[in-house]
Amino acid sequence: MIEGEFAAPSPGELADEVAAVLADRRDPGVETFERVLNAVVSHSYRDRETLTAALRTVPREFTVRPHPQVRCVADVVGAAVGPVQATEPWEHAGAGWLELCQHVALDYVAGARVVELAARLRAGDPVPFLLSVPSRPTGAVEPYELVARLAEYGRLGVRPGPADLGQALLRCGGPVDPEVLRAAEKLELEEGPRVAAWLRQGGLPQPAWWRERESGAPERPSRRRGARIGRRILVGHEAIDGRGAFPRRFWSLFRKFEPHIGCAHASLPEGRDAHTVATLPWHPEIAAARLLTGVASAADQDGGGAPAFLEALAAAEGPAGPAVHLAVAYGLASVPEGDREAAVRALVLLASRSRLDGGLLGREMNELVGLGTLRVPLLTESLRAAVALPQGAAAVWAVLAPALPGLLACTRPQAQGSLLAVAADSARLSGAYGELPEVTALAQRPGSSQLLKQARRLHDTLAGRG
Repeated sequence: MIEGEFAAPSPGELADEVAAVLADRRDPGVETFERVLNAVVSHSYRDRETLTAALRTVPREFTVRPHPQVRCVADVVGAAVGPVQATEPWEHAGAGWLELCQHVALDYVAGARVVELAARLRAGDPVPFLLSVPSRPTGAVEPYELVARLAEYGRLGVRPGPADLGQALLRCGGPVDPEVLRAAEKLELEEGPRVAAWLRQGGLPQPAWWRERESGAPERPSRRRGARIGRRILVGHEAIDGRGAFPRRFWSLFRKFEPHIGCAHASLPEGRDAHTVATLPWHPEIAAARLLTGVASAADQDGGGAPAFLEALAAAEGPAGPAVHLAVAYGLASVPEGDREAAVRALVLLASRSRLDGGLLGREMNELVGLGTLRVPLLTESLRAAVALPQGAAAVWAVLAPALPGLLACTRPQAQGSLLAVAADSARLSGAYGELPEVTALAQRPGSSQLLKQARRLHDTLAGRG
């Protein structure tokens, strides 16, 4: 039932892949992680003894703290090769869970599935395959594939796990073929009507959004480790209907999210990766909004980077709104070089998929620079790198055209010259034309400074003389 890059390898190949993931300790990526989970489940269902023999010698101890997904793989493998404990009902797994932080709601969803899977393996009640295995690297599950998987569950008499089915439903979105809806309505499982209704409504509804600027005056620059500068702009969303049909661990996702809610995380060091976005691929705004504090920390203090998270947001299936664009804005001026490089790729990817709102990103950059949150030299460096990429010049000009007047107004002359040079290059390479009054005024001033030279170059380009 599962084909392509997520198909289960043979037990021997699986053992090699698991050993490599556990030895590396770093993020295995969405495709490898999902393939390994599904393969462990599938082989446990078909021939647990052969799977146990193949995996028993794989070391599962760590001397250095591994990536959370690596720990998940180790836990699931341990459940698969350990003794069967049929007296422990897997349905009660994770019953003592307590919600601690709304920022990591998507981690709760992903964790619920792994806890359920490990408990089901320990109980000796595996499934032939996971319902939530992605159809694409973004994490999206094709509705027709989910319906076919459920039909096979019905044929085999297998009961869907609530968390696995819940994750599968969250990974479905967009318009659904009428034939698929009719097939869903014919499912003989107890969950059939719910699945058909979910697909008919297009998946999880998009919540109402608002953006919120941090109150107070910007912090002054400081050499103190961890010191904040500027003021952030964050995004919140209203509550989403329908949580009652999902396991309790999913409920945080459905709650109203207030962007300045307090929590115990200093900079949300974990969870900002492609797996987070793949948990809800049709709603990158929810992932971006809830983890925007951590993304911003890489730009305005000593926060850790999130390059995989930024690229996954751009590659996601769903619409890119204020939270995604703010994440890219913070990324373009982040202190970690890896974040800036990822934000550059995300910017160009959004543009290539017609998901970039240049005016929105330009306005956010403008306001964040005015608030002292983004450093213009780092922002300029990133935009210059983007211009050099295929389709990058058009993306940069789409952002700079509306942002340039405001950026020039709050930037020092030396930085203005560099910014105008990037603007001139992007305008020339993208074939832009028109007029920006602020640039015209600079171009007409006497003098031979770098600032005025670049202003004249951009002015001439926009006038068709470049």
